[in-house]
Amino acid sequence: MTSWIPFLKTKPTVAVVRMQGAIGTGGRMALSDQSLRPLLEKAFRKGKPAAVALEINSPGGSPVQSSLIGARIRRLSEETKVPVFAFTEDVAASGGYWIASAADEIWADPSSILGSIGVISAGFGAHVFLQRQGIERRVHTAGKSKSMLDPFRPESEEDVARLDRLLGQLHETFIQQIRSRRGDKLADDPDLFTGEVWIGKAACDVGLADGVGHLVPVMKQRFGDKVRFRRYEQKRRLFPRLGATLAQDALGAVEERAAFARFGL
Repeated sequence: MTSWIPFLKTKPTVAVVRMQGAIGTGGRMALSDQSLRPLLEKAFRKGKPAAVALEINSPGGSPVQSSLIGARIRRLSEETKVPVFAFTEDVAASGGYWIASAADEIWADPSSILGSIGVISAGFGAHVFLQRQGIERRVHTAGKSKSMLDPFRPESEEDVARLDRLLGQLHETFIQQIRSRRGDKLADDPDLFTGEVWIGKAACDVGLADGVGHLVPVMKQRFGDKVRFRRYEQKRRLFPRLGATLAQDALGAVEERAAFARFGL
């Protein structure tokens, strides 16, 4: 009841938003701008928090969703004048690091994996298999580029060159995001934007993180021992619908597991 008495100073509150998983639009628990929007809106606007802390454990994913989430965090921070702190767990790589860069400060665990500032495109080729099985692939398009990188046709130099241009443009956008957010904190390291990753203190040394520390002690040091935490995270449905949704969730879980496995997790 004392918190409602007018002349007493209220305890500062830090809103904590948990971001766990791959970034994209597939699966119930994928991180996307749509799924995180209500959480971020509440975190920044409910009860005038002293700060918003992001708990990030993500191997990355969609560059567009990463950009939208990061832009929303910055927009809300500027509108509410609330600072943002990112705390990385196992991994904040690729799109996961893009989101972390939206924070005013990035804090890492001594074993956190950070970085992977690059872009990847992966697929498969099955044209030899089809030939061996006597299966003929028939594709008709209006526009010569419409069937680019069709996995059931031999890879062409023209398609690869076109893909390289697209990946290069996405990579440059990623680099600009990190430079705009980290600025002079970044070290002059030739490997910084090659997709390389760094762990804990080494990430601090190259400017990808501001320090090694955990959420509660860092926030208590910043806002006092009486700071309170209000947590927000995506809710899992107890009884997911069967059929296409269940299959999509299963596929999303496999893809997410593969994304984490790229970092040995």
